[in-house]
Amino acid sequence: MASYRWAYFRIMTGTILGGILGFYVMHRVETSYKEKMKERLIKYENEMKKRGQLQQQQDDQSKLLPDS
Repeated sequence: MASYRWAYFRIMTGTILGGILGFYVMHRVETSYKEKMKERLIKYENEMKKRGQLQQQQDDQSKLLPDS
């Protein structure tokens, strides 16, 4: 009878600890992923600003030059 209790205790403890460990790992993965996505978004926004400025400069130059 005591061996059954010990087995149940081990199973329950392993399940709880495994759940806690799994939750912690997934939390770290999610946090890391979100941080990387923020960095990528900042880079993308900066690139779009640069492209917009270049396009604006090209438009301004084409307005100044007479059509041939």
